[in-house]
Amino acid sequence: MSMDRVSGPELVLVFSGKRKSGKDYITDLIQDRLGSEVCCILRLSGPLKQQYAQEHQLDLDQLLGPGPYKELHRAAMIRWGENRRNQDPGFFCRLATSGAQTPVWVVSDARRLSDLQWFRSAFPRQTRTVRIQCSEETRAQRGWSFIPGVDDAESECGLDSSVEFDWIITNEADAPSLDEQLQPILKAAHEAASSARLDQ
Repeated sequence: MSMDRVSGPELVLVFSGKRKSGKDYITDLIQDRLGSEVCCILRLSGPLKQQYAQEHQLDLDQLLGPGPYKELHRAAMIRWGENRRNQDPGFFCRLATSGAQTPVWVVSDARRLSDLQWFRSAFPRQTRTVRIQCSEETRAQRGWSFIPGVDDAESECGLDSSVEFDWIITNEADAPSLDEQLQPILKAAHEAASSARLDQ
């Protein structure tokens, strides 16, 4: 059995969605259902923020949080991240996945076509994509408001069209329950975890 077979994931679930669509809530829910020994959450924005904070002497904890500090720096951080990605499209993907060892990886915040392409290229057999959607009204109720230079930038709009997702989750009060919508995803994850145990 080759070493990359042992260390590689059995399933990579790549999530995307607009700000305040509920990406973190839903990916946390999936990890709760599967357990942290089966599933880890990888945030592409984590290494981005870490690197940005380091280079600009900012408070990383506040940048990682949901508060106004992050919003204050968001537009500049997006521009900086774009420049990094233009130089090396897989830069943040590689940072985020280094050290991940569970059979199921949940990438909670893909934002660009280059993110999807990197995972599909690195893990072609394992990668499945999930889009989380909800109305602007629902997002506004969760605290979203349109910010020029953020909500019309590639980091928010890069996956709006011309992408075929494996699953689409509608995170609205009047949609089918999340439990119901997540069934096929959890089933795929359980099968991947079983497959990993058989391979050991």
